[in-house]
Amino acid sequence: MGRRILNDALRTIVNAEKRGKASVELKPVSTVMSSFLKIMKEKGYIKNYQVYDPHRVGRITVDLQGRVNDCKALTYRQDVKAKEIGQYTERTLPTRQWGYVVMTTPDGILDHEEAIKRNVGGQVLGFFY
Repeated sequence: MGRRILNDALRTIVNAEKRGKASVELKPVSTVMSSFLKIMKEKGYIKNYQVYDPHRVGRITVDLQGRVNDCKALTYRQDVKAKEIGQYTERTLPTRQWGYVVMTTPDGILDHEEAIKRNVGGQVLGFFY
């Protein structure tokens, strides 16, 4: 169920971007989703996000910027070793210049560039470009 929540939230963001909306509301909330959005904000794909009442069902309001072309969560989490991250990103992302693969590692939830710097592998959560 947790992977489905992330996938539904990311698809909602993509659909709102295609319709030209300024913001979108995501329900329910998970810590993985807020970490994924934090990475998207750091990379400049969304303006801001706010988490309301995270201990109950909660909701997240995301201010969109118009940069997200596609964003997907993998329902099956693939294990990727630190040496294989470069090959995986070449297979998954459309080009080398833009896009990020988000993965859960022993160091927390990181994008593929940070995982390469820290030399850690993990499970792939999803990607955006």
